[in-house]
Amino acid sequence: MPRNFSSVGVVGLGAMGAGIAEVFARNGVGVVGVERDSEQLARGRRHLEQSTGRAVARGRMSPDQQSELVGRITFTTSMAELADCGLVVEAVVERLDLKRQIFAELDHLVRADAVLATNTSSLSVTEIAAATTTPARVVGLHFFNPAPVQALCEVIRTILVAPDVVEDVVGLVRRLGKSPVVAGDRAGFIANALLFGYLNRAVSLYEAHHATREDIDAAMQLGCGYPMGPLTLLDLVGLDTAHEILRTMYRQSRNRLHAPSPALGQMVAAGLLGRKTGRGFYTYAAPDSPQVVGDDETPPSADRPARARQVGTVGLIGTGSAAAGIAGALGARDVEVIHVGTGRAEELSRADLVLDAGADDPAAKRAAFEVLDARCPDAILATTGSLVPVVECAAATGRPEDVVGMHFAHGDPDGPLVEVVSTVVTSAMAADTVRSLCARLGKHAVSCGDRAGFLVDALLFPYLNDAVRMLETGYATADDIDTAMTLGCRLPAGPFEVLDSLGNDVALGVQRALYAQNPEPGLAPAPLLGQLVTADRLGRSTGRGFREHGR
Repeated sequence: MPRNFSSVGVVGLGAMGAGIAEVFARNGVGVVGVERDSEQLARGRRHLEQSTGRAVARGRMSPDQQSELVGRITFTTSMAELADCGLVVEAVVERLDLKRQIFAELDHLVRADAVLATNTSSLSVTEIAAATTTPARVVGLHFFNPAPVQALCEVIRTILVAPDVVEDVVGLVRRLGKSPVVAGDRAGFIANALLFGYLNRAVSLYEAHHATREDIDAAMQLGCGYPMGPLTLLDLVGLDTAHEILRTMYRQSRNRLHAPSPALGQMVAAGLLGRKTGRGFYTYAAPDSPQVVGDDETPPSADRPARARQVGTVGLIGTGSAAAGIAGALGARDVEVIHVGTGRAEELSRADLVLDAGADDPAAKRAAFEVLDARCPDAILATTGSLVPVVECAAATGRPEDVVGMHFAHGDPDGPLVEVVSTVVTSAMAADTVRSLCARLGKHAVSCGDRAGFLVDALLFPYLNDAVRMLETGYATADDIDTAMTLGCRLPAGPFEVLDSLGNDVALGVQRALYAQNPEPGLAPAPLLGQLVTADRLGRSTGRGFREHGR
């Protein structure tokens, strides 16, 4: 018979624990909330009163409902008061020794049929369970912050947990109105394992001066529709929290892409932990304030004084749909366009800027830029491709300083983002000319160096590749992974939905380029991705990918 869980204990009433207590109390469950001393207990009560107070202010709860909710929670500093609880959730700081100590004590306090759960986001549930004499009743129950708002809850099964414990906890999560996903016990579980690898790569790009913090954040917000950029998100999560999660992931996986970026460790050592300290990647008006204030960091390239050449006419080479879309975007802004197919470069001689949207093939690109250099001696030359390094195009000319990348994110001229890619010799004038044209087109330009994937693809596709690797190990299903990333991380689409939309062949090509430039094992394309491409399961374009699609 399934457990009832009419009374639940929560150990640790920080922001996370108080939120978990609120979730249970909102759903009519009696809660015993425990803190180590009266000062922390009062702080926990304030967390809960402030959270429910915001709900009252927004009209989502009446004052009477707030009073009734808080009344369901018993606040105490005595662990002994947890003795009659059918479930106890531990939500203290991410310290394995402390969690094991708490579980060893709970093991002797609660009744024999009670379930013990940890809300850890990165530590081994198995190691925590091993501190008890009854590991079969220990499970991971990972709520996401803020718990009253976030719909996802990861239920983590160890090799020792009893199946009925997992089933009963999943049933409880559904009763709470949350969406459970079940996963095995490995560092980061589903959501954090994928999220923090992506965040760490963003820090590495910033550390390498590949782009400014603002451009990195804007690239992922506008290029992928993410609710916030990776560096802003790190400031919100806390750089110390991120550093510890990554350390735990790296210790288990030995994937060097999970080793915390040195910059992250240095910022933590300096006490720059993000919003909670008032300074992280950005500087804030005060600790815990969301308001970013100015500091001495170099402003985004788009805000620098313009050194752009005046562009009256744009030449465009290409015959595909991407070229047609670019021509349409230029024409819609009253830019004169000379659009030709291949082999008619002489018609472009009067253009101020020429865009090559032809085949994204090294030999074709080099041949095109050699011709453009001769036929358009006074024009800025730009490539819209993403697979051929811009410097290869530049090397085919006698004036590499005039060659720049103008990459419409995901090859979509209707999208809001353009990556302006400079080689080691691209002139500021050439880059600013392209940025100025982007502004005329109503596009947001982000600037970056000439490396595989530029900005968006360099961050997006390794994350997608990590998701495929997770799937092929059997750790979680495609549906659970997509659910974890959309509900837990608020992404607009899960990784397998994105892959089927963009095309598995596209993903394989980008990932191969990333791996060729940086042969880290973690960047090698997932074997499953190559197998799907070989089987012509490319995604929506073929009607079959990770899922079946009607044509």
